Amino acid sequence: MKRAILDCYTDEPSGLGVPPYLGVYPRYIYGRIKPAYYLTIDDLRSWKKKKKQSSKPSQKTDISVYNTTKNSQDVQKILESISELIIILGVHTPGKYLSAIPGTLREVINLTRGFKCKKVLTGPAVSGTQLEGGKFFERVNENEFDEMRDYNFDFNDLKAREGASVIKQINDLRIIEIETSRGCPGKCSFCLEPVKHKYVRFRKPDFIINEIKELYNLGCRHFRLGKQSCFYSYPWLEELLKVIWQECPEIKVLHIDNVNPNSVTDEKTELIVKYCTPGNVAAFGVESFDTKVIEANNLNTTPEQTMKAIRIINKHGRKIGSNGMPKFLPGINILFGLKEESKETHNENMRWLNKIYKENLLLRRINIRQVNIYPGTDLQRTAGNKYLKKNRKYYWKWRNEIRQKIDWPMLRKIIPEGTILKEVRTEVYDGKTTFGRQLGTYPIIVGIKKRLPLKSFFNVKIKSHMLRSVVGEVV
Repeated sequence: MKRAILDCYTDEPSGLGVPPYLGVYPRYIYGRIKPAYYLTIDDLRSWKKKKKQSSKPSQKTDISVYNTTKNSQDVQKILESISELIIILGVHTPGKYLSAIPGTLREVINLTRGFKCKKVLTGPAVSGTQLEGGKFFERVNENEFDEMRDYNFDFNDLKAREGASVIKQINDLRIIEIETSRGCPGKCSFCLEPVKHKYVRFRKPDFIINEIKELYNLGCRHFRLGKQSCFYSYPWLEELLKVIWQECPEIKVLHIDNVNPNSVTDEKTELIVKYCTPGNVAAFGVESFDTKVIEANNLNTTPEQTMKAIRIINKHGRKIGSNGMPKFLPGINILFGLKEESKETHNENMRWLNKIYKENLLLRRINIRQVNIYPGTDLQRTAGNKYLKKNRKYYWKWRNEIRQKIDWPMLRKIIPEGTILKEVRTEVYDGKTTFGRQLGTYPIIVGIKKRLPLKSFFNVKIKSHMLRSVVGEVV
């Protein structure tokens, strides 16, 4: 049977597969069914719309067709020749993406209509998907697909490693998202992770290391141990990090992602600072500093526990690393639309954020978004969009106050004028300005007022600051 994988990109609380990241779904599935073609939603857009990138200085880079593969010239031929098309799709934690646009259900249905191959939908979309914050999930019309399949592979299976060779069909550099555990012990009202995985399971170090080695031998040098609910909870943390470097000494980026503040210790923080590369960020799912919201939504951490964790990571990680960024800093997620949210919620958020700032503690970033409502979650059953509707009129004001009073001055502390950020990779144009960023977890976007070659690396001296980005010049 001839098959193709169509990667429409994924973004979940426990994993990212939006370029420049390559998620686990394409690799695991490819390991099971290869040989197979690998296509992206960009390939289909480029073929269907006959879109091409413009080189005119007045135009933006078209990021809808930025991430085509080596198969982009043969899309129609491939789709007409295969028996099965496996569509990977689903966004549970929507964000703003610099150089990619995830596909939607409606879009992929339209782009693949008319082809006779069997169409199998998989990925997070099986549980619901939504590209915009503050909405209910986009519903799947099951009649549009021949099958909806949950590829819930055993991540200790050798097939995960064997899927590494899908990278050969990708033109561009990728940060490889590596899974270390599955499931979450928490029961946050809005989150699908406990719905998808009832138990917490940790992946054995040998399987992680062997998968990284396979990708490393294929030329990959940028990795994130990111597909988990809390990296600090991993039982073999030191062994994993130490052996990765022993086996793959030329890795350029090794970062982590999600962290439960309750799990942060001095000992484990020291290990992460020692073995991971600079610019690393521990993403804390704080969601709210309002104790009423915390209790009503069964959130994982209290303000006091979060403060303790922020202090520990700052103590060990705020020293500047070789790329110009602090070695390891915390980040915070704030979520609008949770149960019991009120005007007092924002006051509490600002009170604690101001406390962090006045204590001279650093936060690499504050992610603020409106909650999405998914089937099977406690939020969907008990409140729906009640609080989103009630408080939406305040969100821009609340968000802007955090950006102006916390984000902007915090960014000036972390990356003061004159800082040289090394290995900034150019990604897109906006008129005569080039935007780029370092490779890794939550890198700062750098604007350079000049059209530079894209997908190239430059050292950049910082000249000024925007609310969530910086402006620099090549040195």
